[in-house]
Amino acid sequence: MALTIRMRQQGSKNRQTFRVVVTDERTPRDGKYIEKLGWYNPLVENDKNVQLNSERLQFWLDNGAKISDRVKNLVCRAAPDVAKQMAAKKVASRDKARAKRNKK
Repeated sequence: MALTIRMRQQGSKNRQTFRVVVTDERTPRDGKYIEKLGWYNPLVENDKNVQLNSERLQFWLDNGAKISDRVKNLVCRAAPDVAKQMAAKKVASRDKARAKRNKK
């Protein structure tokens, strides 16, 4: 089972809000989810339009969950410490692959 962190649409037509959730990648956009990690309200213009639980977000990322592009942008704004750890992990993986290639 492959897990993904993505947004789930809430609210009514023209008044949409979104939940940031962990779900199986095969489920529909508004289907069942495993855990709610936060919310995003695009109708509010200031910095209080997004809230994320960075501890649980980091837990799921460490356990192999993939993150969608839109949620990645929200994480960069709302949880910069998690974004830095994601970037560091990506750089370490790239360096490891480069070292393996150079060793051959």
